[in-house]
Amino acid sequence: MQRLKNLLVVSRSLHKNGPFISDLYSRTISAQPNYYAQHHNYQEDQVLVEGRAYSRAAVLNRPSSLNALTTSMATRLERLYESWEENPDIGFVLMKGSGKAFCSGSDVVALHQSLNEGKVEDCRTFFRTLYKFIYLLGTYLKPHVAILDGITMGGGAGISLLGMFRVVTDKTVFSTPEAQLGFHPDAGASFYLSRLPGYLGEYLALTGEKLNGVEMVACGLATHYSLNARLAWMEDRLGKLMTDDTSVIENSLAQYGDLVYPDKRSILHKIKRIDKCFSLDTVEEIMDALENEAAETRDEWSITALKKLKEASPLSLKVTLRSFREGRYQPLDQCLAREYRMSLNWISKQISNDFCEGVRARLVDKDFAPKWGPSSLGEVTDDMVDAYFAQLDEFGPELNLPTALREPST
Repeated sequence: MQRLKNLLVVSRSLHKNGPFISDLYSRTISAQPNYYAQHHNYQEDQVLVEGRAYSRAAVLNRPSSLNALTTSMATRLERLYESWEENPDIGFVLMKGSGKAFCSGSDVVALHQSLNEGKVEDCRTFFRTLYKFIYLLGTYLKPHVAILDGITMGGGAGISLLGMFRVVTDKTVFSTPEAQLGFHPDAGASFYLSRLPGYLGEYLALTGEKLNGVEMVACGLATHYSLNARLAWMEDRLGKLMTDDTSVIENSLAQYGDLVYPDKRSILHKIKRIDKCFSLDTVEEIMDALENEAAETRDEWSITALKKLKEASPLSLKVTLRSFREGRYQPLDQCLAREYRMSLNWISKQISNDFCEGVRARLVDKDFAPKWGPSSLGEVTDDMVDAYFAQLDEFGPELNLPTALREPST
């Protein structure tokens, strides 16, 4: 409660300057008729709001792009969530997506285009805005329900999995495919994935392997499972609640939920083998262990895992493994600060152009033949990896999170 009071005091002090800032902003854009209205409507269209009796729902609304995240969306989410947290007439908050996806992650095609056009500052702004919202969600003072119905990838997981309740369905597909795109699993992934049982997080991050809704519940990424056909009833029930009591919200979710268990083909039944291979210290050792597994057992799992690692950027694999090993021992704010540093060093292209090359090959030209540089693990030096964890210095300020007001998760 004291944290909430402190937040409200700071927020009100900032609002005192509102008229001046608003007036200054209006004068600045006065030569551009209807700019504010058009920009404001654009933000609203990408994230819709549904009002409930004692709650609010944020609806990600870019269905044609699988609700991929933009700077405008992250900005609007942050503003909405801050205002809802302060509002005593709102007990809890819900997030969902429109169409067949919850959220496919960051709009990497737009980032790729911005980088090619030299708009590096736009990319910095995107990462800064997104990570700040993720920290807000991870320290949110009110109950939060995320309905992950459909595709949930990368940044889409970041804006949902750090909340209190995570509902998955028979349509849910989760993955973090960034290493295959020449990037690194970010948006808090080094925090929440590194806390999964054993070394499952390293396995998911390095291979980009998918999990279904049942598997997400089983490993702890999700809290509730419901059939897609029951979601309308669940939402109707939640919309009628007049409470901020987490036990009441949880009981309402459980009312339309199911007890589920992974089937015998699930990779979760291979956790001992995953730990045996992915607990090793280097990517080279992990791949050698998988080679031995494949030679001894000739089973599909080890062969597929090895294939996925060979398809990924060698640089991404090494940077990702180090990121997750550090993330195991860091609280949320430190994970996000490190990921921000890594992301900005990545888009600087000072070491490699792998991110743009990966997006080009897999999402733009779709030739699925990225030319990684360095092209092999042996060419990736320790100095190259260290560069992604270095202080930003000339490339911009570090990520500034309100840790004094909002205590980070550990």
